[in-house]
Amino acid sequence: MKDSFELKGGGEGKDNSGYVADDGVVIPSIDNKLAANGKSEGDSKALANGGQNGDATLTGDGVVGDEDGMPDRPQWSNGVEFIMSCIAMSVGLGNVWRFPFTAYENGGGAFLIPYIIVLFIIGKPMYYMEMAMGQFSSYGAVKVWNISPILTGLGYGQIFSTLCIVTYYVSLMAITAFYFIMSFKSVLPWAVCQPDWGANCFDGSENQTFNASSNQMSSSEYYFKNMVLREPDTIHNGIGPPEWRLTLCLLFSWICVFLVCVRGVKSSGKASYFLALFPYVIMITLLIKGCTLEGAGKGVLFFITPQWEELLNPNVWYAAVTQAFFSLNVGFGSLIMYSSYNNFNENIHRDALIVTTLDTFTSLMAGCTIFAILGNLAHELGVDDIKDVVGGGGTGLAFISYPDAIAKFDTVPQLFAVLFFLMLFTLGVGSAVALVSSIITIICDQFPHLKHWIVTSVVCCLCFLIGLIYATPGGQYILNLVDFYGVTFVVFVLAVIEVMGVHWVYGMYLCLNNFCHDLEFMQGSKVGLYWRLCWGLITPVILFIVLIYFLVQMEPLKYGDYIYPDSSYGLFRGSEPAFAWRENGKPFRKNHTQFTRPRFGTSISPSSAVKLQHDKCMIIDSFRATELWSPKVPKNNRDWKEFKKLKAKEEVAMTAVENRVFFQGHDPDGRCTVPSVRIEIGYPWSTMCCFSYSSPMASLVLTDSSQLTSDSQHLDMYLNFDCQK
Repeated sequence: MKDSFELKGGGEGKDNSGYVADDGVVIPSIDNKLAANGKSEGDSKALANGGQNGDATLTGDGVVGDEDGMPDRPQWSNGVEFIMSCIAMSVGLGNVWRFPFTAYENGGGAFLIPYIIVLFIIGKPMYYMEMAMGQFSSYGAVKVWNISPILTGLGYGQIFSTLCIVTYYVSLMAITAFYFIMSFKSVLPWAVCQPDWGANCFDGSENQTFNASSNQMSSSEYYFKNMVLREPDTIHNGIGPPEWRLTLCLLFSWICVFLVCVRGVKSSGKASYFLALFPYVIMITLLIKGCTLEGAGKGVLFFITPQWEELLNPNVWYAAVTQAFFSLNVGFGSLIMYSSYNNFNENIHRDALIVTTLDTFTSLMAGCTIFAILGNLAHELGVDDIKDVVGGGGTGLAFISYPDAIAKFDTVPQLFAVLFFLMLFTLGVGSAVALVSSIITIICDQFPHLKHWIVTSVVCCLCFLIGLIYATPGGQYILNLVDFYGVTFVVFVLAVIEVMGVHWVYGMYLCLNNFCHDLEFMQGSKVGLYWRLCWGLITPVILFIVLIYFLVQMEPLKYGDYIYPDSSYGLFRGSEPAFAWRENGKPFRKNHTQFTRPRFGTSISPSSAVKLQHDKCMIIDSFRATELWSPKVPKNNRDWKEFKKLKAKEEVAMTAVENRVFFQGHDPDGRCTVPSVRIEIGYPWSTMCCFSYSSPMASLVLTDSSQLTSDSQHLDMYLNFDCQK
């Protein structure tokens, strides 16, 4: 096949639609193009898994599926399962122990103002975007980057972060399971100091005045640090062997996660009803109980009373961004994975608004519940300032302050302890299932011949072995380190690139035409101005500013009073962003046709003009969507192509006044310039085809920068323009 197809038109009103085949015959339709070169559509093979999977086939409409031409990807039984799974994923441990402490530490009720603002300009747009990416492509977090292949490494970076977070997340579930079992004892073990715990320990079940400035340690704090974790003061002598009780609880936790994930969405979808709804039953029960306690009102007021001066503090806005970001669980690939199992026309706009709103409501309810009970704890201890009983948030709030408050209940504290830790464990399972399923889906997308239950077994076993690190006495030191540098820092970097990649590279600058057209076709309605502004400008810019602020304000990491040495976290610095750039060590696509540049000073013929533009086209091509970025159901795929054709004809019409030449074609990237006109018509994916003309006679050359070769069997393009002098 020739490297160029020459289409000439100097006559007025001539229609030059069509292709010129090798034998010089003009073929007016796309379907005949393959036939002219002795190829048939039935011979086309999908370039699945980067062109290495020969088992997958491409149907006549460019849809990856089975031999019958139908996709074999499982789907949710109904839309409710999807919503419930998203709720179980987003509403997790962070809502219970991270949000209340973050709000209290950053202005109380005043924190809600920046939090809600950030939720609307970052949280909701990113949630909706990731839902749309997964549902449109029906792929997990790696293969979804067919939308911009050079950024495929983002998916692998998300695997790295997901693996980091899920291994320590389940280790926290193991501690929760341990407390759950201990709650069945006739006397809560953290409520009473044992004789060998020392003179500085005081019983949590006794109502006595507490001196925060003294060296006293509550029985709940002593029990958590010395009896459960057996935590050393430093890790200079190593982290120690795994604690056998926590190891058994860790094994139990991973078995629970495995049982939910083993059959994919068939099992996790059914379990999502319990995982999403049951925690609310317990939370409402605890809220009612908390509000009836003496001192509860003071605790709730302490939580919601605004400190308006904090609104001018940039740290408060930074905290709002991080809380909204991690509360919704965006940036880890889990949401892309869940939505990839949706029906193509699922109303994700509605679903995104429901889940994000419910997540915020849950955080507020959890905050009121926690501080109502902490208010009672302050009252029982005779403390005027609730700050003295809040502790350090996070695990300290969940395993020290709150158990200490429950131990002081007059009636059946064991029952409320069981309910509280059962709620935490259930919330943990819901989030852990989403994280593990994201890893499993990525592997199954890359290697579709592997059985799902085998992949699930291997992933869970591997994560269990890694999680043994956190079951050691020094495990919390490692957890804090991995959480900061392996998750928080990395996910912020990846999130900035993700938003820019989707909306600035594929979407094309602020007009976002490509992505918004895909979403319009899928949802049946135009994308509103609010979403366009957030995706194209507000969200990426703010995330980038937050990332810069994060780097500028970075301080040496601490755990309690222990400051980590530089050598302990040097491995994490600078390594992760490399994932976001290269795929398998190669930044651009493989198998590009090689061209030779023409010598300067020579006449640039149509053929040499093709070669001259090749290098630029090749680089641009590596940023463009591949043919796998398309609906997988054949009918949807056909309709989508026709829809994009109509949009192309509506949007692209430009007049080159200098040369009095009128062009009508597909230019989604807006790269056309006058008088050197270059119009991309690679429809509907990124088969980079360029027009160029060099004379007022409008002699046009259609070139393909990479895929118009004899091996290009499944090229699907259209060309429809008029050339007038």
